[in-house]
Amino acid sequence: MSRLFGSVRSRATLGATLVVAVALVAAGAAVLLSLRANLTGEAGTRAERSAQAVASELAARIPLDKLSGLDAEDVPVQIVDEDGVLLAASEDLERISGTGTAEVTPAPTRSGADDDRDRGDDDRDDDSGRSGDDESLEPGEIAQGASYTNGTATIDGDTEDYRFAAVEVETPDRGRLTVHAGSPLAAEHSAVGTALTAMLIGFPLLLGVVAGVTWLVTGRALRPVEGIRREMAAITASEDLRRRVPEPATHDEIARLARTTNATLAALEASVERQRRFVADASHELRSPIASLRTQLEVAAAHPELLDLHGAVEDTVRLQNLAGDLLLLARLDAGERPVGTRVDLAALAREEAAGREGVTVEAEPVEVSGSRGQLGRVLANLLDNAERHARERITVTVRREGGEAVVGVADDGEGVAEADRERIFERFVRLDAARSRDDGGAGLGLAIARDVAVRHGGTLTAGAAPAGGALFELRLPLAGADRGAPRD
Repeated sequence: MSRLFGSVRSRATLGATLVVAVALVAAGAAVLLSLRANLTGEAGTRAERSAQAVASELAARIPLDKLSGLDAEDVPVQIVDEDGVLLAASEDLERISGTGTAEVTPAPTRSGADDDRDRGDDDRDDDSGRSGDDESLEPGEIAQGASYTNGTATIDGDTEDYRFAAVEVETPDRGRLTVHAGSPLAAEHSAVGTALTAMLIGFPLLLGVVAGVTWLVTGRALRPVEGIRREMAAITASEDLRRRVPEPATHDEIARLARTTNATLAALEASVERQRRFVADASHELRSPIASLRTQLEVAAAHPELLDLHGAVEDTVRLQNLAGDLLLLARLDAGERPVGTRVDLAALAREEAAGREGVTVEAEPVEVSGSRGQLGRVLANLLDNAERHARERITVTVRREGGEAVVGVADDGEGVAEADRERIFERFVRLDAARSRDDGGAGLGLAIARDVAVRHGGTLTAGAAPAGGALFELRLPLAGADRGAPRD
């Protein structure tokens, strides 16, 4: 069963069919009940009309054997007195139920004295007062409204269901009489049966149509999803991140899913390509100091007097620094979060500027939350970069600007061309191709500085200094600010 309804298409078809089935059953039941109630009400109205006609004749003192209502076909009529004694009934009535009086043969005619005595008793009953629940009627008056019951009647050998209406009339000579008249319910039964049969035949057909349409529409709607799945499976198998999933020409959720998937694939491709380039550049950068160090050691092994100890130490230090930079970048790429401690940027700037020639610090106390070691590395990298390009002077400023701390490192060198102000933050990028590796570094300092700034919820940008050189501006949220607060 779980495999049968394991697809979205199957579950959607089943769900839609069940919902429509429940709605159809509820609507069908409501229609049948309403139809039955309306037809039963119409039958009751016809029965009441027949009873009213007989009651009108009784009120006009027409004798029982002259009543025209007793001769109507398919309309069973009973007339009973207050004691429930049957006085008159339809001629062809053979059996009846549901009126409270099962008799179909009237009682024998009583003598006039009995009638007078009975009427005298009735008068005495009237004088003593009837039950408070009885409607008070004047002689010749017919009660308003009627009471209804369902039952059966057999007329000329045919037994059918009837709706009976009981109407009371106060006759001048016989006292309070009750007229029971019936109307056949055959039309009601036939109409309800026909409607029920139509529903039993039509509902399954309609449910089949709903299921088929839902199956086709859902399959058509999910066809692009299957195409996306197949293409993703092919991309995973081939490891070719240049491929993209097909995008439908619609503007629905499937199209947005395809576009988002392609955007994810593009970002993944860029990330993988960046990692490949990073590995290649790192290997290239590591090869040079290692090769230089190996050459010096091999020469020293053959000719100890030619050992360049100072050069070997420099290559070793350079190799150590490069390994440290690569390790820090790896930690940053892995999502390492800085420890949320308070750091005074003014004191940190003075500490990093100490011992450097031509560096001026103009700072006001400003605290941020983050890693003191990583923020110190940012300032050190910015100062190292400024020292390589400055002619005479480097200025470090620390100030508060709104809810941010702003650190500026400006030099009076040639500056950075506007087209290169973003490219210099890429890893292993050197703008001066003729510059030696020893003077220019590995091209990781500014990349590390920006990554650390971003991890602290801030930014690092390059611009033009007032003196004409380069200006690197670090912006970090103040300690306690909500935006980008670092977490452990």
